Amino acid sequence: MAHFAVLGPLAVESPPGRWAVLRGERQRTLLAVLLLNAGRHVPVDVLVEALWPDGPPKSYTSNLHTYLSRLRERIEGLRVEHGPPGYRLLVEPEELDLLAFRAAVAEGRRAADPVAAAGHYRRALALWRGPVLAGLHVPRLDADVARLESERLAVFEDCVDAELTAGRHGELTGELRAMITEHPLRERLAAQLMIALHRAGQQGSALEVYRRLRKTLIEELGVEPGAEVRRVHAAVLRGEDPVPRLPPAVWPVCQLPPDIGDFTGREAELAELAGVLGAGHGVPVAVLSGEPGAGKSTLAVRAAHRLRARFPDGQLYVPLAGREIGEVLADLLRALGVPGPAVPDDVRARAAVFRGRLTDRRVLVVLDDAVDPEHVRTLLPGTPGCAVLVTSRRRLSGLAGAHRLAVGPLSGTDAAELLNRLAGARVARERADAERIITACARLPLALRIAGSRLAIRPHLRLGELADRLEDEVRRLDELTVSDLAVRSSIALSYDGLRPPARRAFRLLGRCRLADLPSWAVTTLIDDPDEAVEELVEASLLEARGADATGEGRYRMHDLVRLYAAELDEPEAGSGVRTVLAATLALADAAAARLPRTVPMPSPAVEPPAQPLPRELVERLLARPDDWFAAERANLVLLIGMLGPRDALLLLDRLGVYLYLHGQYADMRAAYETVLSADPPLSTVAEATLTLLRHARGEYEEAAVRYRACAKELEAFGDRRTHAWVSANLAHCLIGLGRPEEALETAADAHELFTVDGSAAELGWVQAAESAALLRLGRIPEASEVDRKALARARAGGDARVIGEALHGYAWSSLLTGDDPGALAAITESVELLRGTMARSALAKSLRTFGAISAATGARQEATAAFEEARSLARELDERPRELSCTRALAAAWIGAGRAAQAIPVLRACLDEFRSMGGRAATGLTWLVLHRAYAATGDRRSATEAETEAAELLDPRDASAAALRRALLALTEPG
Repeated sequence: MAHFAVLGPLAVESPPGRWAVLRGERQRTLLAVLLLNAGRHVPVDVLVEALWPDGPPKSYTSNLHTYLSRLRERIEGLRVEHGPPGYRLLVEPEELDLLAFRAAVAEGRRAADPVAAAGHYRRALALWRGPVLAGLHVPRLDADVARLESERLAVFEDCVDAELTAGRHGELTGELRAMITEHPLRERLAAQLMIALHRAGQQGSALEVYRRLRKTLIEELGVEPGAEVRRVHAAVLRGEDPVPRLPPAVWPVCQLPPDIGDFTGREAELAELAGVLGAGHGVPVAVLSGEPGAGKSTLAVRAAHRLRARFPDGQLYVPLAGREIGEVLADLLRALGVPGPAVPDDVRARAAVFRGRLTDRRVLVVLDDAVDPEHVRTLLPGTPGCAVLVTSRRRLSGLAGAHRLAVGPLSGTDAAELLNRLAGARVARERADAERIITACARLPLALRIAGSRLAIRPHLRLGELADRLEDEVRRLDELTVSDLAVRSSIALSYDGLRPPARRAFRLLGRCRLADLPSWAVTTLIDDPDEAVEELVEASLLEARGADATGEGRYRMHDLVRLYAAELDEPEAGSGVRTVLAATLALADAAAARLPRTVPMPSPAVEPPAQPLPRELVERLLARPDDWFAAERANLVLLIGMLGPRDALLLLDRLGVYLYLHGQYADMRAAYETVLSADPPLSTVAEATLTLLRHARGEYEEAAVRYRACAKELEAFGDRRTHAWVSANLAHCLIGLGRPEEALETAADAHELFTVDGSAAELGWVQAAESAALLRLGRIPEASEVDRKALARARAGGDARVIGEALHGYAWSSLLTGDDPGALAAITESVELLRGTMARSALAKSLRTFGAISAATGARQEATAAFEEARSLARELDERPRELSCTRALAAAWIGAGRAAQAIPVLRACLDEFRSMGGRAATGLTWLVLHRAYAATGDRRSATEAETEAAELLDPRDASAAALRRALLALTEPG
């Protein structure tokens, strides 16, 4: 590797330790031009002018190639490229003194400490061995040589400034006198010499320098000295130091605001921040982002206080909102001990000084409410040991390498604790109303703090009263204001920072009151949404929640943010919102049509709603209708309250198809309860469906009363079809209550109400009630005939679910007629068919019957397995009566396995629940199994009592109870 020198006579060391001799003048000139332009292409005409200033010969091209060849021969490793732009010499910074000089100068200008800066400058100046290219005169390079000399002089002056700042004035006076002799018009040198002489106690000599400079400038240029020299002269006249020396910073520096005493929760976030910021590797950066009012700044302050021990040199707190970065840096430098006059004017220079003051220190920098990633980059320390904690309404996605932590609402427990700390013990006493307040505040700390403060200010204000006000969406943001705290103004700050397209998108999205929005809805509301949506997500005004099960991305606008958006005027919002609602209603209708209808209530007879979405999109969304309902369930419940009665009933029914199929009775109950206050017949249909859910839970007595009331109203409205379904459901309920005569009569009424062309599913449900009632009355042949006809009708229809349910009835009546093999074959086929459908409730029912038939025919192991599976399904579906009957059967099997003592408490619990439901047969059979359990444990008295109770409750006509008795008693026998 060769080394070149141009800062003085031209010199080439190649290889290291041996100086190359270039005898030809033109060889030396060619190399000098290439070196002064190292790394840049030099055009051929420039080289020709430098080599032949009086004009080139005709053979200049071949001569130029010859000179280059000789240079390559004499200089080992010389790298010269040739291309259309010209010739370029390639050297590394350490191979050329000019490049090494500039690199050292750059390090000096980056250094914050004046002593370190002076060291870099001195190292750079030491590379100069004399005038540039001394002994080699190349007219073409005169301007370049002059610029380099000026550059050297400027670096010398920078070096003197750094040494004066560091207090090194004693050794500078002689050097400065020599330099000003060479450059008598250089005002900066004169000012520096005046400062050095003044600090050395030579005030008169300093004033004499000024007088000579002024005299020279006037005589030679006709001008007065400049403002800076005059300022130094005036300071010397007053006896003041023109440039105060830099005092050392005082460590530690702690600027953190006080921690909040009632800070609540966030332990997981605090632990995560401690792990990230206290890791000790590099300069970790953590960014806390989140929606307005989420408590980002409060969390940052709490985390910073907890981490103080890990950063013993200090914690800097920098509010960035609405401030220029230069102003911020100036404040920081003054806090770190840099006096005003020593604060550089340039922002980059200030940043360099800031980094220098933090060198090798352990300082935590908290940047609060950052908006621009570039501002954060400017304030990052440069050396390991420091860490940075940033809060921002934006995600600051452009900040590479940062650890991001999204700060969301508080947990329910933490929200209640915060409200309790603010408002006192009455929060615990009025828990239900407190929960309403927490929900209305969306569990956001700012909103909760305002609500809690209002309660604290007014101790007689009931929580229920405040909850009522907050639940009114029109006035909620008005209520969430106290003193200088306001949720609305917090959100407004984020909104005001948006660009116009994002503001419009925000207003449009706020008008759509759904819980969260799929991508297709966002595209429907906003033309070309990509950039606007990205900006809203970045600003934490919209949350991107990933793709749902249908593959659609989801976006959520939190409640308080949505209320603010809805307040803003947006005249174009109406049509887009209407399109989204219409599309959602049509999707729900189409999705329900693709699912098996298991809910025993009729579908409203309406025309399918028009679908505004493209067919391809609809097919993709509904490829798995279960997944679509799961993704949109919360939206559909909200949408019900926004629709008129007709559409609300349609949507309720379609959602109910999904919810009932999966046993999600609690959600179904909540959805139907939203329309109970509507006018009949909508409210009547809702009440009938809610009664069905009570029936499924085993609340037989209450369900029967409500069924009768609904039937009477439906008869008055002339709704024969719904009336028929309600009557059929009532018949099933009466069977559970042990009233088979009424059940049979009611089932006959229902059968009559159904039209002649009723579907197999409709008639099958009525026939199942008729068969069950006939069996309870001991009329086995009639029941068997009903089941045979129902099965024939179902097989003709070809629906696997309907066939499976009909096989269930046929299997049970076959068992009662003594056809055990036929019963087992039918129930086995029923289970197999229903496993291939989504009808889990029907499957649970057939599995339970499979268990009973298996037990009655001696297949004990198969029976217990079926009962276990049926109980698990019933538990998932919240079908308590079926779960209890399976539990009773398994307890009977425990008796047979010698575990009667364990079975007794389980059976007693079943007994209590069956009693409360009003089921006579179920209660009597449970007493019968208890009789066997007590007998097995030797408790004769309890056994006799149980046997007596069973005899009183069980109807001797009840063939179904007799068959179940046979099955249960078989299970109690030793295996």
